[in-house]
Amino acid sequence: MDQSGRYSDLSLKEEDLIKGDKHVLVAYHMQPASGHGYLEVAAHIAAESSTGTNVEVSTTDDFTKGVDALVYFIDEAKGVMKVAYPNDLFDRNLTDGRAMLVSFLTLAIGNNQGMGDVKHLQMQDFYVPWSMLRMYDGPAKDITDLWDILGRPRVNGGYIAGTIIKPKLGLRPEPFAKAAYQFWLGGDFIKNDEPQGNQVFCPTKKVIPLVYDAMKRAMDETGEAKLFSANITADDHYEMLARADYILEAFGPDANKVAFLVDGYVGGPGMITTARRQYPNQYLHYHRAGHGAVTSPSSVRGYTAFVLSKMSRLQGASGIHVGTMGYGKMEGGNDDRIIAYMIERDSADGPYYHQEWHGMKPTTPIISGGMNALRLPGFFENLGHGNVINTSGGGAYGHIDSPAAGAISLRQSFECWKSGADPIEYAKEHKEFARAFESFPGDADRIFPGWREKLGVHK
Repeated sequence: MDQSGRYSDLSLKEEDLIKGDKHVLVAYHMQPASGHGYLEVAAHIAAESSTGTNVEVSTTDDFTKGVDALVYFIDEAKGVMKVAYPNDLFDRNLTDGRAMLVSFLTLAIGNNQGMGDVKHLQMQDFYVPWSMLRMYDGPAKDITDLWDILGRPRVNGGYIAGTIIKPKLGLRPEPFAKAAYQFWLGGDFIKNDEPQGNQVFCPTKKVIPLVYDAMKRAMDETGEAKLFSANITADDHYEMLARADYILEAFGPDANKVAFLVDGYVGGPGMITTARRQYPNQYLHYHRAGHGAVTSPSSVRGYTAFVLSKMSRLQGASGIHVGTMGYGKMEGGNDDRIIAYMIERDSADGPYYHQEWHGMKPTTPIISGGMNALRLPGFFENLGHGNVINTSGGGAYGHIDSPAAGAISLRQSFECWKSGADPIEYAKEHKEFARAFESFPGDADRIFPGWREKLGVHK
């Protein structure tokens, strides 16, 4: 059934929709199945995403038609379609009237993903008007709060050198805490890897007190504050809260130095929102484990990593992993910097929409996945700044001297880039950074050919 007469209006102008402040706008890449027209399928998507179905029904009235989602733009040659969703379509909380991310996903990425007349459909971008934006929580804490703890300026406080305890599974409590202590002697921030939780060989109630003891000893020895991001992800919200409460109690007077890591993709928006609302005093670390199932550049359905990151800011994530923009081991490219810009800036351009955030706190880009001191200068140059959290697992624990030296090499890499120095020349005066060349010779050969002769390394 062709529903384009009801669920499309190509005379609508995007600038008028934005000015009207009454619609959430969504841009998709879409290809119809063989034998189906582009506008016909686009309208079917809008129908299934709002008030329609695949047949005429007797219960539709004039009011219902007033909240139809409408296709307002198509470019069949480029495979682009855009839909305007009236604000009133979206579900609101009974308790406080606020908006739900799950409702946005239910409509904009719900039934339309499985329809038989759709061959490809992937959300590329969305625009949230001020009238809806103010109904989302947004972050309670941001990177400025971490800079406060670390004793840095609240503006351009700079790079936070972090790691992931490696190996990510298999350490008992004492080796785990020892690994944390070794890194904290040179670095700032440690996160649980996403599988780490309450394994039988490393119970939470045994390892967490040891980690806190390691943090206190490292702070005493270095005279610097340290940060720990604890994984509280669970199937059950009460289990998640039990983990969080125990960790806060264990860290006691240093509870402000604890972030909570939640796997927001596999755990879902409910986990993120629960953590955001129950623990507004903690930095909320959104880990996106599993997201590649829908966001991979090879995917033709679902939504992109850009969309996932933008949604995380609405929900209240203080920081989210954004990949390494082609500089680490994960998929991605240089132009992925728009993901960081969208979540960290108050005004930013996406692939299809400009978004004003109206003062909503930013979400920190967290850089993870195969990074080390040699890869960081190029990454910073591409991004244009270093106000990020970087969790380098192998980049710290793979350093030839020690995890502390690995952490220091990461910090030195940032200082090298910030000063505009030549990395080879900088390495001659900074031992830990220099030893990173020997620690990661494959990267050194690729990024800095001839480094052995320049640094006097002959093996």
